[in-house]
Amino acid sequence: MEVKIGVQYAPRELVLESAQTPAEIEQIVTEALSDTGGNTLCLTDEKGRRVIVPTDKVAYVEIAEAAPRAVGFVVR
Repeated sequence: MEVKIGVQYAPRELVLESAQTPAEIEQIVTEALSDTGGNTLCLTDEKGRRVIVPTDKVAYVEIAEAAPRAVGFVVR
């Protein structure tokens, strides 16, 4: 899954590839943004790197299927 996180006052969004399902990511984000979730949104990418964002700075979270990358030359 490709996850994009928009952060307030940041010129670029955070993009990470996750091995989790969309439902799992949605649950993590929902819990983090709720009052009982805490003060941070924490996700782990496929390589084990952790992304931690303060929940009061999260502008949006986009969850999408990872698009396969084309390798080599493509004729259309």
